[in-house]
Amino acid sequence: MDFRAPPRRKLDENLLPMINVVFLLLIFFLISARLTAPEPFAITPPEARVEASADGRFTLFLSAEGQMASAEAAEEAALAALVEARAAHCAQADCEAAPPSLTLRADAGLEAARLASLLPRLGGLGFARIELVATGTGGAGP
Repeated sequence: MDFRAPPRRKLDENLLPMINVVFLLLIFFLISARLTAPEPFAITPPEARVEASADGRFTLFLSAEGQMASAEAAEEAALAALVEARAAHCAQADCEAAPPSLTLRADAGLEAARLASLLPRLGGLGFARIELVATGTGGAGP
C-alpha cells in the first residue's frame, strides 16, 4: 500500500490582475461619461440644417404648450433661477471677456409667435447670445 500524500495540484491562475483591469475600465467609462440632469419634460427639437454648438450651462426648456422650465424651477421661477445662476457665474468668471450664452431647448410643436414673443424677455436676462437647439438634417443650402 502506498501511504504517501497525493501530489498537490497546481493552483489556478491568479484572477486579481484581471479584476483590476475590469475596475480600471469601469472607472474610465464613469469618468468619461457626461452626466446631465434629466429634462423636466419631453421635447422634440425642431429641425435645422446646422446644429448650434450649445454647451448647456444655462438652459431653458420650452414645451409645445409654452411651459418654461429650467433644471431648478418652472415658469417664471425658471427665469429668475437663470438670472441668479448667471449672476453667480459672473461673480466667479469674467463675463465681460467671455459673456455666457443661453441655450433654448424648445419643442418643435411650439408656435413661432409664442417663441418670438418670449425672445425680448430672454434678451433682457443679460445673456450675450441665445442658442436654439435643433436637430440637423444633414443638408446644406436652401
